[in-house]
Amino acid sequence: MIYFIYGQDSYRAKEKLQEIADQYKSVHKSGLNLVQIDAKENNFNDLLDNFKIISMFNEKKLIILKDIFLNQKFGEDFLREIKILKDSKNIVIVFEKNEVDQRTKLFKALIKNAKCQEFNFLAGMDLKNWFKKESEKYKLKIDPVAEATLLSYAQNDLWQLVNEIKKLANFKPDKLIKKEDIILQVKPKTENDIFKTIDAISQKDKKQALSFLHKHLDDGDNPLYLLSMITYQFRNLLIIKEMIDSGLPYAVIQRKSGLAPFVASKTYYLCSKFAFLELKKIYQKIFQADLSIKTGKVDAETALDLLVAGL
Repeated sequence: MIYFIYGQDSYRAKEKLQEIADQYKSVHKSGLNLVQIDAKENNFNDLLDNFKIISMFNEKKLIILKDIFLNQKFGEDFLREIKILKDSKNIVIVFEKNEVDQRTKLFKALIKNAKCQEFNFLAGMDLKNWFKKESEKYKLKIDPVAEATLLSYAQNDLWQLVNEIKKLANFKPDKLIKKEDIILQVKPKTENDIFKTIDAISQKDKKQALSFLHKHLDDGDNPLYLLSMITYQFRNLLIIKEMIDSGLPYAVIQRKSGLAPFVASKTYYLCSKFAFLELKKIYQKIFQADLSIKTGKVDAETALDLLVAGL
């Protein structure tokens, strides 16, 4: 049997994975047949070898397979044996904490052959209800204006929201959190959102990319800071794309890039949407935009608009 857990909201996806693992451990007390395999660092034979080992307790195996979409060879081998894995009494959970390319044969095969659960970002009342439950869990008292400010800062990033809830609960135990406390204690979420802008650029959706940028500007973000973040991300894309094209495996790329795991995996995913020469041309345009600002030819906000419109 195969389960496929994926989606933009890695926090709730991870919670679901933990829930399944806990249920398995509550039934199979030995814990010897719960196996985790990272496809970035292993090959498909490691998965098959686990299937061949006979359990001394005659237990079903639970194999958690992570990041298969980041190892093309592993994915191809998995596809060839997917029917055997599907019909097995053992359980394979394909878990992807990052966005996946839904155009791939692997994704389409998993949708057809696995029990799938997709976790999209929460929004509106769903997000507010989730926030209320988490706040009650940590005994956080927060007024409506402060809550709205916090949600605008962290948006739908549940990882950040959980951290902020814990931090604020410790900051003022049993006291009401107000807007000024949020402004003092919480950093608005900007860096991760730049990925959305770059993703929109990769899809040639200039309208959406401009919309993301102007949301940041409307929220008071400095246009020079936004340009520096775009520069930083495209520099990372260039570096990682060059390593991909040279044939290096993901684990080596992550280590050599020096990037945080989240940034490395997100950048690796975005690299599939650009050719190396395309990235070089974009980086040159970013350099020209920065030069135009520094020489006073155009103001920073206009330069950002022109840059995105010209990509």
